[in-house]
Amino acid sequence: QVQLVESGGGVVQAGGSLRLSCVASGSTRSVIVTAWYRQGPGNQRDLVAFIVSDGTTNYSDSVKSRFTISRDNAKNTVYLQMNSLKPEDTAVYYCKATASYNRVYWGQGTQVTVSS
Repeated sequence: QVQLVESGGGVVQAGGSLRLSCVASGSTRSVIVTAWYRQGPGNQRDLVAFIVSDGTTNYSDSVKSRFTISRDNAKNTVYLQMNSLKPEDTAVYYCKATASYNRVYWGQGTQVTVSS
């Protein structure tokens, strides 16, 4: 089992920055991919970015060049640095871990609100 706790959300003006954190506990060595998803009001949950255990990263086109995903293995934490935020980035941001045997774990989410 892997437990995920997100933090760092809040209210920010357009053009501002936030850094989200996803702290993992439990069987963290089994995690292969950690991803950030977001779900805006009335929308489906969409992939924002992910990082693989070998360090490979990938981003959705809508956040490329503005967001950066990174990790601190010593702290079992994955970060999402979000710069140049736009109102359309407003959403609940979720952390998802995919572990061996395709086990999937989700955090509870953290709200990000970008005001215009």
